[in-house]
Amino acid sequence: MNVIKGSVEDPVEAGGPYNVTAAVQNIIAVLTDVLFGDIWLCGGQSNMLFEVSKIFNASEELKRAAHYPHVRTFMATLAQSKTEQTDLIDVQIPWSVPPLLCWLFGRDLYDKLQYPIGLVESCWGGTPIEPWCSPRALQHCGLLQEPGDGPKVNSLLWNAMIHPLLNMTIKGATWYQGEANTNYHQKKYNCSFPAMIDDWRMAFHQGSGGQTALDFPFGFVQTADTGFVPNPRMQKTFMAVAMDLPDEKSPYGSIHPRDKQDVAFRLSLGARAVAHGEQDVAFRGPFPSQILSTPKYLKITYDQKVSVTPSENIFEIYCSESESSWDPKAHWVPAPIMQWGLTTVQLSTSVCSPTEQVAALRYAWRNWPSKVINEL
Repeated sequence: MNVIKGSVEDPVEAGGPYNVTAAVQNIIAVLTDVLFGDIWLCGGQSNMLFEVSKIFNASEELKRAAHYPHVRTFMATLAQSKTEQTDLIDVQIPWSVPPLLCWLFGRDLYDKLQYPIGLVESCWGGTPIEPWCSPRALQHCGLLQEPGDGPKVNSLLWNAMIHPLLNMTIKGATWYQGEANTNYHQKKYNCSFPAMIDDWRMAFHQGSGGQTALDFPFGFVQTADTGFVPNPRMQKTFMAVAMDLPDEKSPYGSIHPRDKQDVAFRLSLGARAVAHGEQDVAFRGPFPSQILSTPKYLKITYDQKVSVTPSENIFEIYCSESESSWDPKAHWVPAPIMQWGLTTVQLSTSVCSPTEQVAALRYAWRNWPSKVINEL
C-alpha cells in the first residue's frame, strides 16, 4: 500500500469546521469537519484511564460533555511491539467518547482559550515507565533491554503506542503515572522520568519535521510528596499538586482517587502558565517565599493564598541543641499553628525546650498528608 503524507504549513486560523481538499492529478480526497487548534498527548497508567462512571458527579460531567464539540479525543488501542511501528494498530475509542482525565484537562483549556483542543490518549493501566521509554532513554539510565512479552517489558509500548504518533504536531503532553514504579526501579525513576521527557521531545520534534517544539511543555500529576517543577533539570514542565486530594474511601482503592476534576483543572493551570505564558497563574500550589524565625514562632510567607486547617499537626519543627541537623538528641515535633493570614502561617516554637533551637521545618511529611490547600 502506498502512503502519501502531507502537512498544512501555511498558518490557518484556529477554529472550524473546515474542509481540507487534497488533489493529485485527477484524484481528489476531501476531509470534512476539520478543526484547527492545539493537540495534547495524554499518557500514563490507570488513573489516566479512569472511567467517567467512577468519578464524583459522573452524570453531570457526561451532560456537560455535549456542550464541547470543539474538544475532540481519541485513544490508541492497547498494543505492544518488539519493533518501532510507524502507525497505530487501531484506535480504541471513537472521537465521540472522551477519555476522562484527558478530556477534563482539554475542556478546562478550551474554557480559557476558546479554540479547538485535540486530545490523543495513549496509556495502559498498571504499567511502569520503562515500557514507555525508547531504548535510547533506558540506556541513558543504565537500564538494559529485556526479553519477553507483555505491557511491562521495556520499550514495547514506546514501539507500538508512542512511536506511531511522532509525525503529529503536538502542543504538549500530560502524564499520570508512577504508582507502578513504587516497587520497581524506584531509585531509577529520578533518571528515567526526565530522560523519557527529553527523549520524547527530541523524537516528536524530529518526527514532525520540526513542527513540534523541541522543548514542548510536559505536565504531570503528583504521585510523590516531594519536589517541585519547573526546576533546573526539568525545564518547561508543570505538575498538578495532588497531595491534598486523598480519597481513602474510594471503592476502587485509595490509589485511584475519584476527584479527577481538581487534578485536571490544576493541569490546565500549568499548561496555561508554561505552554501559553499566562502571567499571574498560580499553578504550583502554595510555595514558601520567606520564613521568619524568632525565639517564639516561625512565620511562613507563601506566594499565594492559603486555606488552613488549624487542628491538624501538619507542620513539624526539628528541635536541636546545636545548629547541626545531625544532633543525636534532636527530634521532630508537631508545631501548633498560632494564627494565619491570607498568605501567611505562624507556628509556635514553644514545643522546643529552652536549650533547643529550630534547626529545620517540614510540612506534610507522612504517607497520608492532610489539607493545607491553595484556593484555585
